[in-house]
Amino acid sequence: MDLGLKDKAILVMASGGGIGRGIAMEFAREGSNVMLFGRSEENLKSAAEAIYKETGRKPLFTVGSIINPEDIEKVVAQTENVYGPIFGLINNTGGPPPGDFDKFDDRAWQEAFELTLLSYVRTIRAVMPSMEKAQTGRILNNASSSIKRVIDNLILSNVMRMGVLGLTKSIAREFGSRDILVNCIGAGKIDTSRVGVIDANKAAKQGLSKEELQAREAAAIPLGRYGTTEEFARLAVWLCSPVNSYVSGQNILVDGAAISAY
Repeated sequence: MDLGLKDKAILVMASGGGIGRGIAMEFAREGSNVMLFGRSEENLKSAAEAIYKETGRKPLFTVGSIINPEDIEKVVAQTENVYGPIFGLINNTGGPPPGDFDKFDDRAWQEAFELTLLSYVRTIRAVMPSMEKAQTGRILNNASSSIKRVIDNLILSNVMRMGVLGLTKSIAREFGSRDILVNCIGAGKIDTSRVGVIDANKAAKQGLSKEELQAREAAAIPLGRYGTTEEFARLAVWLCSPVNSYVSGQNILVDGAAISAY
């Protein structure tokens, strides 16, 4: 299916690795003009080279921090200057550190808020003039399966991801009359380095090796395995394409049927 994304300007945040890199790769396969963003120039260069080798489309990249408002404004301006109006924004960030309630002070809560929720607010605010001028656009907020069921030992993430869901549903209603669709997507067990860190932490608490814990976790998933970034990216790209013309304000999990909650 042609998703209508050829030469569309797409900004993918935190795309030097993991899910962000996978999403950027999938957009490039669809012929989009992709801007990568992240803190590590080395990782961004590696991602850009891998995407070019795989797709023949060479994305640009901007180095910066998602918690720095000036860096957000910079990457949005650079994307528009090179590619024109931004059609798709994929909000994505690494999560805050694991831990239980008693572990975190006010500073930790504030840092989690700025990283996981306020950064999304700022990026959406920055791209809105471009989308309003074009009278169309797609925004996808990457969250977590915790938007359906909280995850033990991830209280900071649990709380902030629910905020992302509230943001998504609220602005989907506000922006609908402007043909700007907004959705939230949540990852279950996707095979990324962050999931590996969380698994290692959980395994240590239980006196298991990481491999033993991951085998147990995979067995609890109806599909019997962790998902891939490519599988996650396919849905992300469809939701941010012109082919999606009526799905908005939704929260969708990519989790192999692991979570049964509505």
